[in-house]
Amino acid sequence: MNDLSCWETKFKYCCYSKRLLAKLLLLNKKSKQKINILEIKKAIYYAKKYHGDQKRQSGEPYYSHPLQVAYRIADYIFETNILVTSILHDIIEDTNLTKNMIDCIFGSVIADQVENLTRIKADRKISSKEMVSLLWLQKKYNILLIKQFDRIHNMQTITAKSPEKIIEITKETLEVFVILASYFKMRSVEQELIKLCTATNKQNFLQEYCFPTLLENPELPFLTFQNDVVH
Repeated sequence: MNDLSCWETKFKYCCYSKRLLAKLLLLNKKSKQKINILEIKKAIYYAKKYHGDQKRQSGEPYYSHPLQVAYRIADYIFETNILVTSILHDIIEDTNLTKNMIDCIFGSVIADQVENLTRIKADRKISSKEMVSLLWLQKKYNILLIKQFDRIHNMQTITAKSPEKIIEITKETLEVFVILASYFKMRSVEQELIKLCTATNKQNFLQEYCFPTLLENPELPFLTFQNDVVH
C-alpha cells in the first residue's frame, strides 16, 4: 500500500480499462447522476496490481473479468461505490488484498460490500447459491446485481472449463440466477442467461429441465435502476 499517494503516476491503460472508461465517460456526460472517474481508475489500478499475472481458464488476464462485470452493471446502477465494488469483487477471495486494506484505500462502505461478495465465510467457502440466499435475506439487492453479472460473464467464458464443471455451473445458473433475474423483473437478463445455458447443452443434460418464467408477484422486490440514460 506504499503507492496509495502515487498510484495515478503508475496507472497504465489496457484494452479492458479503455473500453470501460470510455463507456463511463460517455454515460457521465449524459446522466444526471455523475460518478467519480478517478475512483474508478484507482479501483482498476488495484485490481490489476493485486490480480497481477493471474489468468482465467480462457487465457485472459483475470482482471479483465471484474472490468467486464463493471461494464455491464453500469447500464443498471450508475454509482461510484457499486462500480468500484464490481471491479474489486474477487480481490479478497483471490489475492492478498484484505478488507482492512480496502477500507484504508476506498472506505468502509466499499470494503463491506466487497466482503459481502467474498465466498470465504468463517471457516469454509460457501457456494454461489448460498451467497445469493444470504444477500437476498439481507436485502442487499445492488450487491446481488454484481453477482448476477459476474455469473453472466462466467457463462460467456464457460467453454474453458471441464464438461463436468460446465454441467454443474449451468444447472446452478438456471436454478439460481435465472430465477433471480425473474425476481428483479429483468427480462432481457433472464433471456440472456437461458440462451447462454442452452448453448452449453451439447450433452442434452437440460432435456427435461423446465425453464423458469417471469414471476408476476407484485410483492417481490425489484431494483429501481438509476441510470436514466439507458432505462
